Amino acid sequence: MAGKENTTLNITGMTCASCSSRIEKVLNKMDGVEAKVNLATEQASVDYDKNSSDLNDITKRIENLGFGVQYDEVEFDISGMTCAACSSRIEKVLNKTNGVSNATVNLATENAVIAYNSNVMTEKDLIDRIGNLGYGAKAKESAESREEKKEKELTRLKWKVIISALLSLPLLVTMLDHLFGMSLPAIFMNPWFQLVFAAPVQFILGWQFYVGAYKSLKNASANMDVLVAMGTTAAFGFSLFETYRWLAGATAHPHLYFETSAIIITLILFGKYLEARAKSQTSGAIKELMNMQAKEARVLRNGEEVMVPAADVMVGDVLVVKPGEKFPVDGVITKGRTSVDESMLTGESIPVEKSLEDKVIGSTINQNGNVVFKASRVGKDTALQSIIKVVEEAQGKKAPIQRMADIVSGYFVPIVVVIAIVTFLIWYFIASPYNVEPALIASITVLVIACPCALGLATPTSIMVGTGKGAESGILFKGGEHLEKTHNLDAIILDKTGTITKGRPEVTDFTGDEDALKLLAAAEKGSEHPLATAIIAYATEKAVEIPEVDDFTAVPGHGIEASVGRDRILVGTRKLMQDKRIEVDGYDAEMTQYEYEGKTAMLIAVNEEVAGIVAVQDTLKDTAKEAITTLRNQGLEVIMLTGDNRRTAEAIAREVNIDTVIAEVLPEEKAAQVKKVQAEGKSVAMVGDGVNDAPALVTADIGIAIGTGTEVAIEAADITILGGELTLIPRAINLSHKTIRNIRQNLFWAFAYNTAGIPIAALGFLAPWVAGAAMAFSSVSVVTNSLRLKRTKI
Repeated sequence: MAGKENTTLNITGMTCASCSSRIEKVLNKMDGVEAKVNLATEQASVDYDKNSSDLNDITKRIENLGFGVQYDEVEFDISGMTCAACSSRIEKVLNKTNGVSNATVNLATENAVIAYNSNVMTEKDLIDRIGNLGYGAKAKESAESREEKKEKELTRLKWKVIISALLSLPLLVTMLDHLFGMSLPAIFMNPWFQLVFAAPVQFILGWQFYVGAYKSLKNASANMDVLVAMGTTAAFGFSLFETYRWLAGATAHPHLYFETSAIIITLILFGKYLEARAKSQTSGAIKELMNMQAKEARVLRNGEEVMVPAADVMVGDVLVVKPGEKFPVDGVITKGRTSVDESMLTGESIPVEKSLEDKVIGSTINQNGNVVFKASRVGKDTALQSIIKVVEEAQGKKAPIQRMADIVSGYFVPIVVVIAIVTFLIWYFIASPYNVEPALIASITVLVIACPCALGLATPTSIMVGTGKGAESGILFKGGEHLEKTHNLDAIILDKTGTITKGRPEVTDFTGDEDALKLLAAAEKGSEHPLATAIIAYATEKAVEIPEVDDFTAVPGHGIEASVGRDRILVGTRKLMQDKRIEVDGYDAEMTQYEYEGKTAMLIAVNEEVAGIVAVQDTLKDTAKEAITTLRNQGLEVIMLTGDNRRTAEAIAREVNIDTVIAEVLPEEKAAQVKKVQAEGKSVAMVGDGVNDAPALVTADIGIAIGTGTEVAIEAADITILGGELTLIPRAINLSHKTIRNIRQNLFWAFAYNTAGIPIAALGFLAPWVAGAAMAFSSVSVVTNSLRLKRTKI
């Protein structure tokens, strides 16, 4: 059959043969579809008649069954877009393309992010598809290369504006004559004189508008270029006709509008230049982050220090950093001690002490002392490059609030063309019967004043500046949608250990003999829990010889079991002891007192008899109370979530002014607790730092990871707070509120401008050149308003 196609889909989420069988059965019931699903390879081979079934329909059917279809993702730099109608058109066509799951095109960043099935199409196919629409697409370049090209384009645009302005200046003089009745030399009013100056502006400097209009119309769409080309061509064409009549002797005083077309093009080019210049400032955060990178590195080669470009450093290289220099890459100190200024990453102005085996981060500053360190992450893998990548991706993603503007932009230009035609007809037949001049002027003004650019730039420019502002402050938003959703939060759940507390507990009390301490330390030696680290440190401080453990088992949320020689040790909660039928009544009062003091108390049992108690306390972060007070002042319900017993949890909650405590929660139960709060109709943020927090971070409406935590938690979260500074959480929420307010201002003025401007133009109250100026500066005003976010305090 002519319409028969074959493809392979990569399917996720299948766990058994019944899964693959179910998918196969459902697909084979679709018209024209024959499918075979292989559980082992996790793939579906699908033959389908494209006249009966669409690949996207097949994909949706699989997803509706609860499985996923895995796609490749590519990012392109897009050239040739002039307004929101362009980005909207590309996005719409790509999303209708067979094999494309989702495409997002961003006018402000001039890029496209496309999720596609590589079994159906290649990157070249996507580039060709975009090319057929009249736009350029190529693989995303480095930030440095893009900035360099933007500078060249800005310079080229500036020269176009200067030349266009110089050619339009004599024509502007004729306009002043019309307005103020100035007495000018006759040459200025000569049609040939005006044509000589207007033609290069119209057809050389303004040629880009004709090219853009042609490409757009060829693909059955319309953009800003169509409006500009139609409006200026009408003014230029009418003037050319009047020139012909003058040459033929039909009129002694031709009505010329050469100055109108030339000045409109000049003003719009000037507006484009200002817009491009302002847009380049919205990505200032990326530039600043790139400028933080060290350019050179001092590497030890054959015992000698050799200066090499930082980009040439390899994993495993040994480097020397002197006082005042930047660490060129991430690594681990192997010799020396120093203090490091990590404010570029964490926002913390207080230097951090570093010594043997401590990690250092590329681009932070060594303040004192020579240190030697071994490179562990280089190039794109460094912490700074990871931050730059997150910020770039966030700036390229759309916020949901932009959907309305995208929908309007898709219909905007055709509606404006219709309004311009209706305006011409009303003026010609009703307002000023059979008089072409006022009808033409009014319709040209309608075409020229309408501006879809402002609508297209309203949201992405604010998102770019907002995410950049956050990155500069140590707050990484992973996308515009997260920046938007954050302002709607009703409640915030804070994990205790490592979030509210420092996660570096210390032993405060121990009851038991030296043998009990030896066995306790031996048992905890097999655990990676922060409490275990504190106990080992305490035993080492007491100079206790720690024996080797023979067997170790963690009991999540309750404690540990271990064997040391013939001794069986249990360390943990009352419940653990009760489950093992060990009597603990005689220790209850002492345990209760420790817990009331905010300490984590654990019973130690040796061979089924309690041998002592160890109490450990984790100190609060310095800014925890301040941050929580600010969150409450923002109107959020603050909840503490912990696996600790209720007394200990409530003691800590009292210190930081938290009213709601969810205690004695097992790690696997955290996500369920988030769902409970969401079930009350609240938008919930979860803040955590550990591996066991990852499910809860994903479940929450907004997951916030503490940057000092595990990579798993950071990967699962929507926002990352660098350095563990809790006051950054209310600042992130405040930034979200201010960014959304800025977007709403932009959208309001973009809609209000067009809503008011088009009727005023249709009624004949504006000159075309004034409309051109207004159109040019509407986009500039939106971008300028977005840039105000850079100066706002959060």
